[in-house]
Amino acid sequence: MNYNKYIKTSPLVSEIGLGAWQLGENSGWKSMSEKEALDMVFKAIELGVNFFDTSPNYGLGTSELRLGKALKSFDRSKLVVNTKFGHTAEGKSNYDANNIRTSLEGSLKRLQVDYLDSLILHSPPSEYLDGNNNPHYEILERLIEEGKIRAYGASLDTYNDMKLFMDTTNGSVIEAFFNILHQDTANAFKTAMEKEVGIIVKIPLDSGWLSGKYNAESTFNDIRKRWSKTDISTRSLLVDKVKHIVGAEENLAQKALSFCLSYEAVSTVIPGNTSIRQLESNIESTKKPLSKELVKNLEDFYQNEVEHLKLPW
Repeated sequence: MNYNKYIKTSPLVSEIGLGAWQLGENSGWKSMSEKEALDMVFKAIELGVNFFDTSPNYGLGTSELRLGKALKSFDRSKLVVNTKFGHTAEGKSNYDANNIRTSLEGSLKRLQVDYLDSLILHSPPSEYLDGNNNPHYEILERLIEEGKIRAYGASLDTYNDMKLFMDTTNGSVIEAFFNILHQDTANAFKTAMEKEVGIIVKIPLDSGWLSGKYNAESTFNDIRKRWSKTDISTRSLLVDKVKHIVGAEENLAQKALSFCLSYEAVSTVIPGNTSIRQLESNIESTKKPLSKELVKNLEDFYQNEVEHLKLPW
């Protein structure tokens, strides 16, 4: 495992982190038992993972509870934990600045920790990103002074939102939607490096499409049922083209993760894992970096064949 800079006041972070959405009960994916969730965290640490991403609304608080239970027997100073604000443990949205402290205290309690390495706004509407016109950032700065958090940031999906956030706040973390089929946020990576903003890559496998196991006939009964038949058909055709570019015989998921890791701005990538086998395979991608030529080919593919489609999440 390689380790990268995240924020100034945290340890270096594993380039593959653990996205903890799937750890919770009824999280919108295949449900995990508590034992399976704990075993997943234990195995991740054994394999060198020290970065963990969660949220109050993942499994309605159960992701944080289970993650906290798993991590409490390890040295906290060597772990880096990120959670979010804006989607509550009750399954509602609440971006009111007056709720930041209440949300944070709930997360600290569930995670059984005294501080968070980072607290980020969870996919907020763009109007909340302007630091000149929102009280959120003064509160977050105060929480840093109090030692409750070490840094703050936002989970964002577009270059424009990333730019607005970096131009108007002192946030030092962005969780960016980035993968082979969604490369818009990469336009902000240079600025992020200049401003020393750590980048967490979310949805690196495009909600499973870049695992290579779905096609035009696939159906979904979980959170992914949001896709129309046209969405599914379009995704299937694009994934076939990606397979052709990277090599049909290659492990597509590993190639997709290695693509994200090829960018210097990226601190860590957080694929979701529903099994230990998936976790091990995802971590194996760190041993298989992509050539500069292949990265360029995938960038060209996006610009020429994908970008104009404006694929839905």
